[in-house]
Amino acid sequence: MSFVLPLLAALLALGLALHGPIPQWDAYHHFADQRAWLAIPHATDVLSNLPFALLGCWALWAGRALPRSASSLAWRAFAWALVATAAGSSLYHWAPDNTSLVFDRLPIAWACAALTCAFLAERLDARWGSPAVLATALLAASASVALWWGGERLGRGDLRAYLFVQFLPMLLVPAALLLRAPKRFVSAAPDAAWWGVLLGYALAKGLELADHAVFEQLAVVSGHTLKHLVAAGAAGWLLAARGLNCGSRR
Repeated sequence: MSFVLPLLAALLALGLALHGPIPQWDAYHHFADQRAWLAIPHATDVLSNLPFALLGCWALWAGRALPRSASSLAWRAFAWALVATAAGSSLYHWAPDNTSLVFDRLPIAWACAALTCAFLAERLDARWGSPAVLATALLAASASVALWWGGERLGRGDLRAYLFVQFLPMLLVPAALLLRAPKRFVSAAPDAAWWGVLLGYALAKGLELADHAVFEQLAVVSGHTLKHLVAAGAAGWLLAARGLNCGSRR
């Protein structure tokens, strides 16, 4: 365990480095559902971010009653990132372009960094949940978006750093679970909660890629709107499972 997870992170970084620059595809902002409602443009893609805000606020409120642990700060950062995701993604979908996309990607990167720190603090070493490590992870996540944005401004955008931040927890979490990494304290989120969020993430990415196909088939809702709802549901599953686990161990 002590070398497998760092090795996987290094292999992910190496794979992205060898791949070469990954530009943002031209059609990225062309979402399937263009309908407005009550003067809200792209209404379903905008309004489907509301669950992120509700979940983040609920997690911050409910978290006050949970016992303190090494991962508590990382979980609070994840809750704040969900609230920021609701705001940033709504702003982006109101008027999709590269400028507003910065406000969408920043909180997603923060959520991935916070989730990685929470998991590693619970399964590997409590120091991953320390303020210094968490702040470093959040700064690195912010830098990954800044690197992409700066490149876009110069006409050579590259998503590799951002993709590393986003995919790292989706690589480390299942690896650690399959290696049977033990919970280091009783209030740690259970395995089933992590498997659930991984499944939800995979489904959300599939719906994102099938945005237009889903809208053509269902007519009432697009793949991207469903992506928001599934991703929020996965986050809610994880947060609820952790809350129940903490509550049962008081």
